[in-house]
Amino acid sequence: MCGIIGYNGFRDADKVLIKGLKRLEYRGYDSAGICVIDKKLKIYKDTGEISKLEKNIPSFKGDIGIGHTRWATHGAVNKINAHPQLSDDKKIAVIHNGIIENFKILKEDLKNKGIKFKSQTDTEVIANLIKYNYKGNLENAVYSSIKKIKGSYAIAAVCEDEPDKIVGARNESPLIIGVGDNENFLASDITAILKFTNRVIYLNDGEMCVIAKDEVTVFDEKKKKLDRQEQMINWNFKDAEKSGFPHFMLKEIYDQPDTINQVLRGRVSEINRNIEFNENVEDLLKNGVDSINIVACGTSYYSGLVAKYHIEQFTKTPVIVEFSSEYRYFGTKNKNSLVIGITQSGETADTLGALREAKKSGCRTLVVTNVTGSTATRISDAYILTQSGPEIGVAATKTFTAQILVLFLIALKIGVNKNEIGPGELYKHILDLKELSRIVREVLENSNKILDIAYLLKNAKSIFYIGRGVNYPLALEGALKLKEISYIHAEGFAAGELKHGPFALLTKITPVIAIVTKDSTYDKMITSIGEVKARGPQVISIADEDDIEIEKYADFVIRFPSNTRHLSFIPIIVILQLIAYHVADMKHCSIDKPRNLAKSVTVE
Repeated sequence: MCGIIGYNGFRDADKVLIKGLKRLEYRGYDSAGICVIDKKLKIYKDTGEISKLEKNIPSFKGDIGIGHTRWATHGAVNKINAHPQLSDDKKIAVIHNGIIENFKILKEDLKNKGIKFKSQTDTEVIANLIKYNYKGNLENAVYSSIKKIKGSYAIAAVCEDEPDKIVGARNESPLIIGVGDNENFLASDITAILKFTNRVIYLNDGEMCVIAKDEVTVFDEKKKKLDRQEQMINWNFKDAEKSGFPHFMLKEIYDQPDTINQVLRGRVSEINRNIEFNENVEDLLKNGVDSINIVACGTSYYSGLVAKYHIEQFTKTPVIVEFSSEYRYFGTKNKNSLVIGITQSGETADTLGALREAKKSGCRTLVVTNVTGSTATRISDAYILTQSGPEIGVAATKTFTAQILVLFLIALKIGVNKNEIGPGELYKHILDLKELSRIVREVLENSNKILDIAYLLKNAKSIFYIGRGVNYPLALEGALKLKEISYIHAEGFAAGELKHGPFALLTKITPVIAIVTKDSTYDKMITSIGEVKARGPQVISIADEDDIEIEKYADFVIRFPSNTRHLSFIPIIVILQLIAYHVADMKHCSIDKPRNLAKSVTVE
């Protein structure tokens, strides 16, 4: 959850750290701080967003330092608990992402040895544990200390007595090395260092590194040096900029026509009339897929629910979709099933745990993620990159669209492999896929009606979203988007379930957003809208532009292009994202950094 940045090079460290922290702020923005070495450790930290820290920070001189932006776990949000945390002799500074499960035991032991504590954090325990083990060599002290730690961590440590190095270590929390020319970096995410370098080294669980200005050394869990190759990142730094948009979220919504093209690139061939993946993925998808378990969290879970409808429809293969946090402890692990993990960051703690449990049970595993080299890509049998580019807004938009599109391609591929989809049907889907980018652009260019609907909704206390079939998980996702950035209570329901309880919450001032498509449940949706209207609420329908009947039943209608066939879920989700964005914007909410949330959930 928290963001980590470390720098050792020739630039002013404080400026590099602040720029990096701004890129990491979606990981947490309760508080932030930096430590720069200029003969002594110079630290400045404060509560609130990075802009506040940047405005008040003194001018530090030094070309090595560490920085941190916090999503609070242990201890209240205040300056004392902000990172970096110092050892009691103020000679060692540590920043940390993760949770140390045995920190209370370690803390009591260190107190008994005479060490004093100031904060409530588990991170201060790490700093003092390193200090206790320090005998003139920082990496040895870190190595000895992490052997006593239980839990998840990504750590960066510096020492006043060794002002030329940063020591990093990780276990179940992301940490990467950025390699430059006469400068090197540590970071939680690629976006933090993308302005300076696109060459990275990924640390694995249990590994440690030493970052000097002109050298990077990686050690395994037995402190043996490793020969680790650099990898090149093809993300463009400008992709992580707002590019004139007021918020990252809006920019990323408008990125989606290009996102769609990137997802399809190299995978959908109109000439060959085929869906193609890399060899490892192809082997998994044709190797007797009898059942599928999808594991994910949050928005990724809803993309899995969308996929369930498509996979079962196209392949006749049973699909179970489970929250990763439940599957890892309670889910049925059938070794004959394919387990598909969906994680935007590739570092979601519960999804990684679910994948590990699946592999222990002998299941084959496939990951859908946006980040090459992430932990998920390294622990699974195969992976598919969504190729969405960096997403900075905490509320997932283009990555959700990319996920459900990749999963749609998986459904088509398995259907072809099982002879459930013939060449003619596949070709029709391919032609529809090729039109999809244009259709989404059309939605974006004709979204004025959504502004009017947002104005109608902005003062609502509660909003229902309803749909049937694949539109049910879209209703869940639409409600999630609204609640997480506008703080309006919203719930998604299967339309047929309203009369089984949710009607008790419906009032005349509860707007209902009904997703209506011209499928086998159209008449049933019209009936559900009638039942809602009988209770007095206003109904906003998202409907096909060729639906000439819908105005008879709904109070307001937002249209999507008709020629979307099986792919109507893509323009619909863009409409739902725009509704959430404009409502939050009209309420002057912190859209890119909603309260209490972080982009990547890397702790349980």
